[in-house]
Amino acid sequence: MNASSNNIFLIGLMGAGKSTVGKLLAKKLGRRFLDADHVIEERCGVKIPVIFDMEGEAGFRKREAQAIEEITSEKEIVLATGGGAVLLSENRQALSQRGTVIYLHANPLELFHRTRGGEGRPLLKQGDAKKILENLYSIRDPLYREIADHVIETGKPSVNQLVNTLIMQLELST
Repeated sequence: MNASSNNIFLIGLMGAGKSTVGKLLAKKLGRRFLDADHVIEERCGVKIPVIFDMEGEAGFRKREAQAIEEITSEKEIVLATGGGAVLLSENRQALSQRGTVIYLHANPLELFHRTRGGEGRPLLKQGDAKKILENLYSIRDPLYREIADHVIETGKPSVNQLVNTLIMQLELST
């Protein structure tokens, strides 16, 4: 674990459980939980889909990079990033240098079942959600793995079991 900050950053595709796992992990570790998407929404005063509609993905990614730069400078936090945060090299660098990065891995079919409906997920509104998730996975999985200190499979265990496994891995790696 990056001892200088003791931050934990959760990465993975939409539907992987970053926010759900992050909240419980933060609670068990006595840390503050932050969700990058919620931070951006609070700053802008609108939901992520509205930002996508008004500024496109490029505008959203610029806002996301600013938020990640600031948030990752904090200490003793658990952060759930947006699924596409890894697309920009400066985000990957900030995450990998300022804390322990945990990739919550799930296969595209499982993610499709978890995200059905696509509420608040603008990228899934652009066509066949299953194909979109497969495409996103093929692009982002190598980027997640590039910076991950730990890869955790999110398929079978309950959230509680997942968090306990995570805590054990974090303790073993310090």
